[in-house]
Amino acid sequence: MYVSKNPFTGIVDKEFPIITNGELIQALEQSHQSFLNWQKSSFTVRVKLLLKMADLLEERKEFYGRIISNEMGKPITQSEGEVEKCAWVCRYYSEKGIELLNSRDVESSASLSRVVFEPLGTVLAVMPWNFPFWQVFRFAAPAVMTGNAVLLKHASNVPQCALAIEQLFKDSGAPEGVFQNLFIDYAQVEQVIASALVKGVTFTGSNQAGSYIASLAGKYIKKSVLELGGSDPFIIFDDADLFQALQEALLSRFLNAGQSCIAAKRFIVHENISVEFLTNFQSLVENLTKGNPLDHGTFIGPLVSEKALHELEDLVQTSISMGAKCAIGGEVCEYMRTVYEPTILYDVPMESPVWTEEVFGPVASVRFFETDEEAITLANDTRFGLGASVWTKDPEKAEWACRQLQAGMVVVNGMLKSEPGLPFGGINESGYGRELGNFGLYEFVNIKTVSYF
Repeated sequence: MYVSKNPFTGIVDKEFPIITNGELIQALEQSHQSFLNWQKSSFTVRVKLLLKMADLLEERKEFYGRIISNEMGKPITQSEGEVEKCAWVCRYYSEKGIELLNSRDVESSASLSRVVFEPLGTVLAVMPWNFPFWQVFRFAAPAVMTGNAVLLKHASNVPQCALAIEQLFKDSGAPEGVFQNLFIDYAQVEQVIASALVKGVTFTGSNQAGSYIASLAGKYIKKSVLELGGSDPFIIFDDADLFQALQEALLSRFLNAGQSCIAAKRFIVHENISVEFLTNFQSLVENLTKGNPLDHGTFIGPLVSEKALHELEDLVQTSISMGAKCAIGGEVCEYMRTVYEPTILYDVPMESPVWTEEVFGPVASVRFFETDEEAITLANDTRFGLGASVWTKDPEKAEWACRQLQAGMVVVNGMLKSEPGLPFGGINESGYGRELGNFGLYEFVNIKTVSYF
């Protein structure tokens, strides 16, 4: 069952049943038939679709924003910003897609060699709840631009987001079946990946679920991309612009109540600025406004579910029992039981769960370091490898740190964030493959070499 439940009020709005296997087979066949036609469409037609979607996303951002906020608790201003970002990625691929997909000649021993880019077919997207529009569009926009068809299996707690996206494709003029939402369970996910009509799968979410999806992709020899968890370090050297670092640290850790794979989670701060950092960080966190996600003044809304709230409580309390010190927060909000108080833990033991696990909630973990080498060791002390942030005024130190950090993305003197033109993804247990940019576009195309002798 897919359940639309407001995490702030606890009220269930709507429920949607799992589709039957017969309905699933019909959807698979329709998707394949749609692909056979869509792959023949001109780039001009695909660009027109993306531009229309961008226009409608911008026109309807308040409407879509409320759906996001009601289903997963994101503050409304952040939800509307997410919708605007979806329009951005549609416009990006409408502008760059033709250039990126045009065939190109390559020198070889043949009289003529050419690389051409052709769509694979139907691709399944298994998507999470934390950015219920953006996660879908950052895959779907390049996918439809390449000529693929998309099947969406969204998180079971954001069904109205899934339906709204499907309707948006229809309203924008997408041919029937080019984008379909599927209310399926994980047993049926295997049925989809196993189908000869499906050529690949992209997954964003937890490591446990990602491992399952990867095993299915391997079993049925299907192309796959995984974007999994992260425990991103945020390194502040003692020569950094501390004021700016603090502002970005606040946003990077506490946007979306900390429920983001690329949120800064482990703050690694030089001991020379430890007191100044901790004092000012605490002051900033104290002033964060908590409340109803539909109020425009709210910065911290509820966690997505009571289950998530209890899991976060356990992580924090276990870490405190192991020796972590709590500067602020560390408990559920007294007057809003679905909201967790923004929390700063410092002197965090390296074996504690807030350091070793991906913390999906408004909790910042802080450790201090003496040497540059120690900072890198702390940063790389993780099984993940998604992103990292480095703060220093020394260009040579910044370059050195970027080379040493084991991550798919590193940003210097700024907050890590995804944007359409830059490849997005990680290494190690943060997954494999890339989304966005030209590399993301090429993940689900047949890069075909054609040679004439």
